[in-house]
Amino acid sequence: MIRVAIVDDQAMVRAGFRLIVQSQSDMQVVGEAADGQEAVDLVRRERPEVVLMDIRMPKVDGIAATREIVGVTRVVILTTFELDEYVFDALAAGASGFLLKAARPEDLVHAIRVVAAGEALLAPSVTKRLIEEFAKRPEPALRRPKQLDSLTEREREVLQEVAGGFTNSEIAQRLHVSETTVKTHVAHLLDKLGLRDRVQAVILAYEAGLVG
Repeated sequence: MIRVAIVDDQAMVRAGFRLIVQSQSDMQVVGEAADGQEAVDLVRRERPEVVLMDIRMPKVDGIAATREIVGVTRVVILTTFELDEYVFDALAAGASGFLLKAARPEDLVHAIRVVAAGEALLAPSVTKRLIEEFAKRPEPALRRPKQLDSLTEREREVLQEVAGGFTNSEIAQRLHVSETTVKTHVAHLLDKLGLRDRVQAVILAYEAGLVG
C-alpha cells in the first residue's frame, strides 16, 4: 500500500486529489496539510512514501517544506503553471517529480506509482524548463565531483543525454543501443555519483559544466 500525503492550501484541491488517490486499491491518504509547516509535521508523524506538494502556500512554502522532508519521503510538486518560476528551485530542493494540477487523474496516479518505486518523474518538457532556467542564470561556480571521473565514456554520454532532456527511448535511438542498456547505464551513473534520480543528474551535469 502506497501511503500518500496531500499538501495544498485550497481545501477543494485537496479533496479532489484525495478522491483520486483513494480510488486506487494500492493507495491510501494518510493525511492532509494546508501549508508547509503542517506538511513537515505530517510527514514526521505519518511517514508517507509520497507527498503531493503545492509550491505556493502561506507561512512555509512548498520549496522550504520539501527541503525539510526529502530525507524521509519523496515529493511530487504540483503547480498550476508549467512556467512556474519556482519549479527549478523545488526540484533543486530535492523533489522527485513535477506535475501540473490540470493533469489527468491517471497521470497523477502514474506519478505516485513511479515516484513511490524510487524513480523520478521528469517529463522532457520539464527537463527543458530546467535547461532554460540554467541558461538564464549567471555563470555558476562549476562543481565537479570527483565521482565524475569514475564514469565510463558511455555513462558520461548517457548523463549528457539525460541532461539534454531526452527520455530513455530517445537516448537509446540516439546512441544506437537498447532501452534496457540505457536504463542500466542510468542506474550505474546514479549509483557512482551518489544521486537519487534523474532530477539530480540534470542539475549536477549543468553545475559540472558537462552541458552548455
